[in-house]
Amino acid sequence: MDRNSIFNSAISRRNFVRTFGAGAAAAAFSPAMLAQQAKAGMDGEARRKELGEISRLTAQNGGVTVWISSNENPHGPCTAALELMAKTGPTGGRYDKQHLGNQVVDLISKEFSLKPGYVEFYPGSTGPLDMALMSNIGPDKGIICGDPGYEQGPWAADACKAPIKFVPLTSTFAHDVKAMLAADPKAGVYYICNPNNPTGTMTPKEDIKWLLKNKNPGSVVIVDEAYHHFSPDDSCIDLVAADQDIIVVRTFSKLYGMAGIRAGFVFAKPEYIARFQTISPFIKLRSVASVSMMASAAALASLQDKTVVPTRRKENADIRSETLEFLSKKGYKFIPGSQANMFFVDTGRPGKEMQIAMLKEGVSIGRTWPKMPTYCRITVGTADEMKKFQVAFAKCMEETPGKHAALVQHFAGNPTELYRS
Repeated sequence: MDRNSIFNSAISRRNFVRTFGAGAAAAAFSPAMLAQQAKAGMDGEARRKELGEISRLTAQNGGVTVWISSNENPHGPCTAALELMAKTGPTGGRYDKQHLGNQVVDLISKEFSLKPGYVEFYPGSTGPLDMALMSNIGPDKGIICGDPGYEQGPWAADACKAPIKFVPLTSTFAHDVKAMLAADPKAGVYYICNPNNPTGTMTPKEDIKWLLKNKNPGSVVIVDEAYHHFSPDDSCIDLVAADQDIIVVRTFSKLYGMAGIRAGFVFAKPEYIARFQTISPFIKLRSVASVSMMASAAALASLQDKTVVPTRRKENADIRSETLEFLSKKGYKFIPGSQANMFFVDTGRPGKEMQIAMLKEGVSIGRTWPKMPTYCRITVGTADEMKKFQVAFAKCMEETPGKHAALVQHFAGNPTELYRS
């Protein structure tokens, strides 16, 4: 079977729209759905009341006052971005006649010394990451992922019926690139989230360069730099400029505070970007993945303001450090070395139990991963939000594990990244 046949059969029009339209439809949490699930499985009035309370807490304008579950930036877009969006708004009845999107691409290309055709601008990084993954895997080309790691690689593998292998992180919670290569020397993709989600830890650039040097010529390394702005380490975008077999994706959703506005980049050789068009014969990607004029304005102003990244990086690092110091003094265990706006903390019980307990204290925390089921991911919020987290977390950790176990099977989960339902 040829490559186009593989992808045509693996991703039908309906599946493609479902995959790339998931963000637009993202009902990440529905109290009504939770109530329905609860009603179907309830065997006691007390449990019904408990679930009703959780549903109330997570409803819009309900009792949750601290949202640190989705790796969002509580500050939103920077002042310059808001100002340019305000100026651009009145022209929103027209298409982008100012060509703001082109200006964004030109600016980022110059910043990283990239030739024309090496950058594409998208509404967020979720779509281009899927396209990068799906255009390089299939039933005959697998994918290798770190574990624990961001789940978009496995989701893409499921969609494309591609074999997948999970490789444990190293003792420092970096991607074990040598083990990844050994797991499948002929894999289509080696996927590295850097900093890693959920641990926030970095894979050294030298390790990624080693993987590029030693991999099979038909393989591609995909580096997801969604959180890289929070790290002082070097980016891998210069490896794209050097014509390496690497695809790098970035987003404005995290440090730049544009999760709800949607803007992101893919950096790659033109031949890799051209492959995106092969994943479905039914969709013209440039028409369904065009960035809005308002998002382009916000992105342009954000890139032009050179104070945003260092200022927000320092604030995030300071608040993260203070929070981890609190956890350490309390004797709570967490994964060290985070360079992102998140950290991974051990709750000593199934993670969903802690999610439920924290919701009852008005704090929404992130999910857990099968590899480390007692750990929950915590987003770094504002200083005030993290103080409230500390109080709630200490209180919930004093509870006897298992207190909320009966509710877990009915719990739909906290709102989280756009892609997840």
